[in-house]
Amino acid sequence: MGAPRFRAGVIVAVRDSRDRVLAFERCDTAGAWQLPQGGIDAGETALHAAWRELGEETGLGPDQVVCEGSIGGWTVYELPEQFRRGDVWGQAHLWFGFRVVDDNIEPVCDGTEFGAWRWMNAADLIDQVVEFRRPGYQQVLGHG
Repeated sequence: MGAPRFRAGVIVAVRDSRDRVLAFERCDTAGAWQLPQGGIDAGETALHAAWRELGEETGLGPDQVVCEGSIGGWTVYELPEQFRRGDVWGQAHLWFGFRVVDDNIEPVCDGTEFGAWRWMNAADLIDQVVEFRRPGYQQVLGHG
């Protein structure tokens, strides 16, 4: 057996004027909240992937949010065995910070990955993210 492979991706933290983060509840795990995330496609920059994932999963775009740049560097986690596909055993994410233009935005959940959204303070989000993702959230969001 070879060494585990990690898929490169992005995580997007959207904040409002009160510095809350825009969190989304997973459709497949009630009570599990997280930030939008996804893989970086071949030939795509990490920033382009962040914009694409944000649009696909939340319906938000440049009219509603501005990108403030990468935050916190890369985080890595190993997936629990039941979530592994093929030889991909984990994920490495580059984080991006976005800020809303107007606090009255209305994200549109994709209905596949996310079914609900709400504003949360970072500490509450960290408590509600699945355990294997928690260390990265603590590292980047500055709590824990």
